[in-house]
Amino acid sequence: MTKIGERRVRPVRCMGGNMKFRALRLDSGNFSWGTEVCTRKVRVMDVAYNASNNELVRTKTLVKGAIVLIDATPFKSWYESHYGVKIGAKKGGAPKASTEEEEKKQSNAVKAKLASRQKTRSLEVALDNQFASGRLFAKITSRPGQTGRCDGYILEGHELTFYQKMMHKK
Repeated sequence: MTKIGERRVRPVRCMGGNMKFRALRLDSGNFSWGTEVCTRKVRVMDVAYNASNNELVRTKTLVKGAIVLIDATPFKSWYESHYGVKIGAKKGGAPKASTEEEEKKQSNAVKAKLASRQKTRSLEVALDNQFASGRLFAKITSRPGQTGRCDGYILEGHELTFYQKMMHKK
């Protein structure tokens, strides 16, 4: 059973001389943001929900299909550099005094590119709230005990609201 902790992976010989990589502990993985087509290696912080067994949440066991909390920083920095917009700002916070930090020197081509990206940009309110907290909900799609990796995708839309309802019930 794979737990959260410093990376510890053991090779295991299987039938036919093939190798499995048994992850005993993992602390990070490759997670994808589907709507933005962006993948980053991020730190896994906690196990939030598991449909099969609440004991796996209590013991922080990483299995396929588990809902985990991951660090939002890499995705937030990518979004801000790609669209040129700050996200996850806390409401009611003090406004920035220095505007020269926001007004970076940019060429006209870069300004035009960011303006064209702004036209198609949309970010869900639920995701923006998660960015403000610094943590995102993600689902593990790989099998950490078999492959030695913890990969998955960020929850969005109907799937995110479904799992938030399930966690609220608990």
